Amino acid sequence: MIRFGVIGTNWITTRFLDAASNIEDFSLVAVYSRTEQKAEEFAEKHGATLTFTSIEKFAASKEIDAVYIASPNSFHAEQAIICMNAGKHVMCEKPLASNVKEVVKMVEAAKKNGVLLMEALKTSFLPNFISIQDNLHKIGKVRRFFASYCQYSSRYDAYKQGTVLNAFNPKFSNGALMDIGVYCIYPLVVLFGEPKSIKANGIMLSSGVDGEGSVLLQYEEMDAIIMYSKIADSYVSSEIQGEDGNIIIDQINNLGKVEIKYRDGRVEDITQTQHDNTMFYEAKEFIDLIKHHKTESTRNSFNHSLLTAKISEQVRKQNGIVYPADLD
Repeated sequence: MIRFGVIGTNWITTRFLDAASNIEDFSLVAVYSRTEQKAEEFAEKHGATLTFTSIEKFAASKEIDAVYIASPNSFHAEQAIICMNAGKHVMCEKPLASNVKEVVKMVEAAKKNGVLLMEALKTSFLPNFISIQDNLHKIGKVRRFFASYCQYSSRYDAYKQGTVLNAFNPKFSNGALMDIGVYCIYPLVVLFGEPKSIKANGIMLSSGVDGEGSVLLQYEEMDAIIMYSKIADSYVSSEIQGEDGNIIIDQINNLGKVEIKYRDGRVEDITQTQHDNTMFYEAKEFIDLIKHHKTESTRNSFNHSLLTAKISEQVRKQNGIVYPADLD
């Protein structure tokens, strides 16, 4: 049994616990929150027996084997490193950290302490993503990767009324790129690696973060186009364009349906059955790695997380987005 402590008491933690509860070796034992009331309420709701308001005491607990971190982005690196220095395995929500410097420090801490560190970016573990990898050769030479994730945020309504919530606050290393643009970048990195060049544009909000953006990435024999937004919706499918056909992807963040449209008119549905809660697969991967004494995922590897952070940081620089974490 892998005994988990969680950091963060928001909806994504609840979603993770719902997914992990389907895994036989998972057990929730502890909750950390900055406020005692939130920690106790969340623990009671989900059956945890221990609560903490001190991150140091949480990390030092001998009742915890592994930690799931779903705090604001700006806290990821510090909290993860404290936990790893205490010998805990860490699964940290995307984006792994605020910037490249923090990702490097987190990886160094994982290696120094011989513990598992994995970014909780679910896409690369989904059966439909694996299906894309297995069938990619069918579309011939790939010429373009196009990914769109544009979803109007309910928090934007509050922003327009003058209330800047975490989602649009640079203090927490947030904004459209970090929140949902990463869902477009990470699968690109896993499939095609590091680009040769990056050109970015974005719409800046007065709070200091991006509301939406677009990125053109150049590879040796292909290019990639990424669009993301928290201030407008889009219903356009993502796709990988090849010389012999295209892989059409419904919902880049969940990969609900995947099919190949060949140049000769044939259509092949390569969709696989997936768990209703798509966070199940990342939770299972993390637990399986711990059980097999692995300290790095091959799918959500250190290199994939580092490349994603490098691309994100370059996009932010071109768009003039600076976080307090960048100045430390």
